[in-house]
Amino acid sequence: MNREKLAYLMLVLTTVFWSGNFIVGKAASFYEIPPFALNFYRWFFAGLILLPFTIKELNYKKKYLKDNVLFFIVLGVTSITVFNSVVYYALYYTQVITGLLMISTIPVWIIFISSILKIEQTNIYQIIGVIFSLFGVVAIITKIDLDILKNLDFNKGDLSMIIAMFSWAIYSSLLKKKKHEISQLALLQMVIFCGLFFLIPICIVEFVLGNKITLGKPFYLTLTYVIFFPGLFAFFFWIKGISIIGANRAGIFLHLMPIIGAVMAMIIFKEKFMYYHLLGAILIIAGITLSNKKVIK
Repeated sequence: MNREKLAYLMLVLTTVFWSGNFIVGKAASFYEIPPFALNFYRWFFAGLILLPFTIKELNYKKKYLKDNVLFFIVLGVTSITVFNSVVYYALYYTQVITGLLMISTIPVWIIFISSILKIEQTNIYQIIGVIFSLFGVVAIITKIDLDILKNLDFNKGDLSMIIAMFSWAIYSSLLKKKKHEISQLALLQMVIFCGLFFLIPICIVEFVLGNKITLGKPFYLTLTYVIFFPGLFAFFFWIKGISIIGANRAGIFLHLMPIIGAVMAMIIFKEKFMYYHLLGAILIIAGITLSNKKVIK
């Protein structure tokens, strides 16, 4: 197998693993596995596994890490503390298909936030793309029902997914803003450390409110999957795939997630692809397509 085909295989597996994270997150809600605790243990063990491979570099670069600690904290909070936790929480209340379609708008919001933060310039196509994607999200969360809009009777899982969506877009935009003096593995380790630190008090509150983990086969299987597949394996495949074919070409593979995830959800959970999902998907695809269009000068 040549390097390019290997990259395609790894990137497809990455999208399968990340789509599977939504499926497993939904299954976790059936077994009442607390979402914030699940996320904490996912990244605690992932960080522990990574540590032997990063500790030497982290120690060598400790001055750089100390000088940029606030930046790493923001990255950790937006990605680990907020995004991953809120996705698991949202899946308690919303469909996998809905969640995946909303998350698929992230590339558009990265462009929007990058423009606001003056990381990258925007153009008319990207502005129109943001509008189309926004209408797509609105179509999905309102289910094309004016009564939901008038009464503001939204599904709290859908609203939570919006928070997750913007949190990851901020994280990704900030990653683009700055070049790092550490490897991507060491960067991930720092993001995990910072994210876990701020996740601890939330997990304590969750525990005090009576949301406790029941140790058993469902929890162990769920934890094993989220640590290794959407966590460590997907991260490694993503980095390797980008190194072979580049970030722009690799990014296209992310658009497979709603398709793969929807098929999984329909087979495993018997979820239905509704008419408002279709309308939302059309608007989101139009938004993503427009936002990637270049202005001809």
